[in-house]
Amino acid sequence: MESVIVLMFSQVIIKIVGLIYKIYLTNKEGFGDRGNAIYGAAFQIYALFLTVCSIGVPNAISKLVASKVAIGDNKGAYRIFKIAFALFGFLGFACSSMLFFGASCIANIYLQIPEAEITILALSPSVFLVSIASVLRGYFNGRENITVSANSQSIEQIFKALFTILTVENIASISGNNTILMAAGATIATTISNLFSVTYLYKYFIKKKKETWQEVISSKIHKKESVLKIIKNILVVSVPITLSAFLSATTKTIDALTVVRILRNLIGEEQATLQYGILNGKVDTLITLPYSFNIAFATALVPTISAAIAKKQINDAERRIKFSILVTILIGLPCSFCMSMFSKQILELLFPNATAGGEMLKYSAWTIIFVVLIQTINGALQGLGKVNVPVIAFAIGAIIKLVFNLILIPHVGVKGAILSSILSHITSFIVCLASLKKNINIKFRIDKFLLKPIIASIIMFVSSYSLHINLYNVISKKILLIISLLFGIIIYFFSIMVLKILSEEEIFMIPYGQKLYKKLKNVK
Repeated sequence: MESVIVLMFSQVIIKIVGLIYKIYLTNKEGFGDRGNAIYGAAFQIYALFLTVCSIGVPNAISKLVASKVAIGDNKGAYRIFKIAFALFGFLGFACSSMLFFGASCIANIYLQIPEAEITILALSPSVFLVSIASVLRGYFNGRENITVSANSQSIEQIFKALFTILTVENIASISGNNTILMAAGATIATTISNLFSVTYLYKYFIKKKKETWQEVISSKIHKKESVLKIIKNILVVSVPITLSAFLSATTKTIDALTVVRILRNLIGEEQATLQYGILNGKVDTLITLPYSFNIAFATALVPTISAAIAKKQINDAERRIKFSILVTILIGLPCSFCMSMFSKQILELLFPNATAGGEMLKYSAWTIIFVVLIQTINGALQGLGKVNVPVIAFAIGAIIKLVFNLILIPHVGVKGAILSSILSHITSFIVCLASLKKNINIKFRIDKFLLKPIIASIIMFVSSYSLHINLYNVISKKILLIISLLFGIIIYFFSIMVLKILSEEEIFMIPYGQKLYKKLKNVK
């Protein structure tokens, strides 16, 4: 579980650093919500291409490698890695080429944001780089070396923030704050940072190659499989994961393809672009922050459950799934509460030069709990080998998203896109949960998994909001918001303990849980 903590902190760092450069861009003169619209629309298309050849890869490779390593077949695990490296390297190069040569068509016809063409061109090499990085991360994760993957992602995000700020500043001074060129500069920084990440992973691989090779040649258990069979095994696992990730990313791409297209006829092109910029640039950025705490559990579940199933340790798999879902609820629920109730204040704190979007964030915050639960449940389903279920769930969710976008946006504006997202995520969550309960014997107590977490979240919110009201005219609003949120977190932690949501066994499953339990026991 220590690896989960490492990955969790890595994801937190990634999100915080990402938020820093997003705050910089949004508040930068000449960029703002319009720049976010150009940058965000191009990034959503890039994300779709990225999904095809990389997003599902780490989990697929880690699952197959973990299954081989669990039975002592290190030679088979290494062979899977080599073939996957060649396969997804080629696929990544093909997708990069398609994005590069199709940039004009995508920007002008599909997005109807011509300014995004240069931004798409600047992003195109990243698809190939991330494809290579994903295979390396999957191999390391399968060997339960999650720390390397976490470090590479942290390096990538830190360099991305650094290069984004430096590049945009230089372009702004040369071009006189040209929004289009600044958006392109921000995406060039993404490509450069991905190059640094791949370099780090490759150097680590070379460093450990001798040690890995010793394990390979000393493998006592190995059943040689043909290249075609290994490719088939990889695709059998990766294609459904990729499809589920692709369909999940589609919900955001649907906004990129429909929001501006529909709203421009109602409020004009400029206002429509600004509305999409607020939704994609600020709101979506903020509601993805809690995912960083939860993605560690979802990522770690895949190889852990795969190894448990390979060893016929079903009870251990059930126990880990239940614990991860409980922790996911304890992470996601308070985030939805706080981000919804303090939406306006949060935007004023982070984006003083572009504060619009309070209402959007207020409603969008309620997608957090469902998205993080879907993350964890899908990790469990992938570990169990039920990789087709997320595909079906996200396909249904994407259809609901598209239909309700087309119905609601003309009547309630951009809020229609938010409401359709909530409905989409709820539907996907129900499908995934039903499948999980069908495939493994897990019973969820309503008081433990629902009632007590809701009570703890309400206590946290009431305490935090009461403090905010009582000190509203006493100290600075920005400082008060930070103090109120920190106070709420402390109250929430003690509420979890007082309500005894976590059992002794579950506390022990937390990294350094035994030390934590002893301290809690000392204070009764």
